[in-house]
Amino acid sequence: MQTTESMNNKLNKLVQICGLGEMTADIAPVSGGLMHKMYRVETTTGTYAVKCLNPEIMKRPGVMDNYARAEHFERILEENNLPIVPALSFGGKKMIESDGQYYYVFKWQEGSITDFNDIRKEQCLQAGELLGHIHAIESQKVEPEEPELSSIDFQGYLKTAKDQDSPIEKLLADNIELLETSQNKLNEARKSLPPMRVISNDDMDPKNIMWHEGKAYAIDLECLDYSNPMSSVLNLALQWAGTVTQKFDKENLEAFFGGYLGAYDNGFKSYDKLYGIAYTWVEWLEYNIRRALGMEGPAPEEIKLGEKEAANTVGRIKYLRDIESEVCSVLQRIHS
Repeated sequence: MQTTESMNNKLNKLVQICGLGEMTADIAPVSGGLMHKMYRVETTTGTYAVKCLNPEIMKRPGVMDNYARAEHFERILEENNLPIVPALSFGGKKMIESDGQYYYVFKWQEGSITDFNDIRKEQCLQAGELLGHIHAIESQKVEPEEPELSSIDFQGYLKTAKDQDSPIEKLLADNIELLETSQNKLNEARKSLPPMRVISNDDMDPKNIMWHEGKAYAIDLECLDYSNPMSSVLNLALQWAGTVTQKFDKENLEAFFGGYLGAYDNGFKSYDKLYGIAYTWVEWLEYNIRRALGMEGPAPEEIKLGEKEAANTVGRIKYLRDIESEVCSVLQRIHS
């Protein structure tokens, strides 16, 4: 684990590389991220947020291409004057490398992150509207093609957990049928998606919106890519409606869709038939299972975080199963 002094030295070097003047205070960690580390950095030229990208993630095949694609779409959002907090460019590059570590640097955005336990109707309306404006930039019908299906081997992970005597063994054993059923429902919903694509920010959940003076600003845009609009809006609407904290609010779901459809409406009316999209959480679960089993790196803090997030995510999947009929009744009313 890196010391504060070590991180200070690394970020001081980064500041020099980027020509941001001299650091005027020690760095301060910023909470919120589950995969990367973020710091507040004050210099003679201003205050910045620096994201230190997770070294294990940066080793994955194709990851640099994914980031380059996200940067391309981020520039498109900037050109459309959407309320986002984009990474700064230095010498034409957004991602900066120093001593094998990769970084993004942002102007410091004043404001606060949405409180997951107190998401208001007006916030859902604005978030839905912002997603709609993003989707409206480049909406296209595409040729039908085989969807990318989820193929997580939960039985294999259960065996590995048992072999390692991992704390997540019981979690997987107790819920294996639920997880396999949820993955099947997800895949069936993906097969039913109409063939459309838009530029989308599928990671625009409440933790990735900053509020300042009542206005929403999207942050953490590294997941920008082409996406299916129906899948994207349903997944995010459910998160804004409280499913992450297992406090579903139907008025918030209606508000999110109200904002979204006011900004972009492609005429699709059968969101209730796509409820299986909600089980996309199984893919986040897989990542955290792998973390918990040391398959994403040996750091003890990463393993502990994986164990914690795996348990949280299974809880969300259970909750989504329990509220399915209630959510679908709301989705049926949206276009009626």
